[in-house]
Amino acid sequence: MTPMTAEGEHPKTTAPPAGSARRAIVGRLSWGLADQAASSMTNFAVGIYVARSLGLTAFGVFSLAWVTYGVVLSVSRGLATDPLVVRFSGVSDASWRRAVARSSGTALGVGAAIGAACLVVGPAFGGRVGPAFACLGVMLPGLLLQDAWRYSFFAAGTGRKAFVNDLVWGVALVPAMVVAARVGSVAAFVLAWGASAAVAAVYGCFQSGIRPQLTGARAWLREHRDLGYRYLVENTGVSGASQLRAYGLGAIVGVSAVGMVRGAELLLGPFLAVLMGLSLVTVAEAARVLRRAPHRLGKFCLLLGGGQAVAALLWGGALLLMPDQLGEFVLGDVWHGASDLIVPATLGVAGAGLGTGAAAGLRALGAARRSLRSQLFASACYVGGGLGGAAVAGTIGSAWGVAAATVCGSAVWWLHLRSALRERHHDSIPEVRTP
Repeated sequence: MTPMTAEGEHPKTTAPPAGSARRAIVGRLSWGLADQAASSMTNFAVGIYVARSLGLTAFGVFSLAWVTYGVVLSVSRGLATDPLVVRFSGVSDASWRRAVARSSGTALGVGAAIGAACLVVGPAFGGRVGPAFACLGVMLPGLLLQDAWRYSFFAAGTGRKAFVNDLVWGVALVPAMVVAARVGSVAAFVLAWGASAAVAAVYGCFQSGIRPQLTGARAWLREHRDLGYRYLVENTGVSGASQLRAYGLGAIVGVSAVGMVRGAELLLGPFLAVLMGLSLVTVAEAARVLRRAPHRLGKFCLLLGGGQAVAALLWGGALLLMPDQLGEFVLGDVWHGASDLIVPATLGVAGAGLGTGAAAGLRALGAARRSLRSQLFASACYVGGGLGGAAVAGTIGSAWGVAAATVCGSAVWWLHLRSALRERHHDSIPEVRTP
């Protein structure tokens, strides 16, 4: 049984030499790490600056806006960029350009629609939360378009352009943060963060030479609905679970607890840069491995997930040796609460890293149904563990509940990948008919 090629692809008749293929993979992964390093350092700097400028409670409010952005970003990726990466990685330039125009237009449309909803709902919250959400609504189109360019460049194998785009965001962020600090409000920091992303989003149009086609969004959603809507549910399962946990933790323990959790995440920021940097290119690379050497996909995913899990444990061990003076210098008042969460947060990230290897394999296989089941299970465990732990033992209980849930979710991801690989192997063996 010959696997079908995705729209716009040219079948590969000859495989490249093993050495050159490995060098190409390492090169693309390196740009993914470099790009995410730039992006994560930007996010890390924003988090540290806000934590030190506004204090624990206001930092908790900013973290709620940040988590909400993560949910919206997951919607955009599920509908726009995930199908692009799966079906248009390594295709001809003409096919890639047509797909990117419609994919980026879809991301822009998602930002405009949900941003308008934030503008309507935000003022109803009142206090510090309301203005922060209203400002987030204004900034969402630019934030989502900037992210869409990153994934588009990696689908084309030009990660260098994504790296440059994130550098532009980081440079624009410096004066924006200075102005926000003078204003001294959560809303000002949200505006500064989003406005600098909009600068990078506009620059992405010049880098690619492509103008997002809002009018092509409907056709894009229709043509890729078999993947898009499943990835939408899957992605929002991840970020939605994180949002529910943050809101629930704030209600059960207090907004300051949300700030502590975000502080622990910032401490893991450099490693998370590696994890997220690899996630930019792992699906595209797994898709390439599947086309060129299908029998190596399982090993590729295992090396990917296992390597990330080990790296997370090593980084967490280093954090435990950090002196209190250094922690206070970095996080200010947030340090004392965040430092108590280092061990469970590290175990949770290690479990997530292990699971991402299997997730990349399922996406490359186009096994959206299995991928969705895995993610829904993992998300349910995450919410249950996070909120159940909070009800029993507060912030530290929530952290340990999430760690246990993440490890369980990773196991389910790998069980589904094993089943999907067996199914594909079985389908690829031609049926032998006996007379």
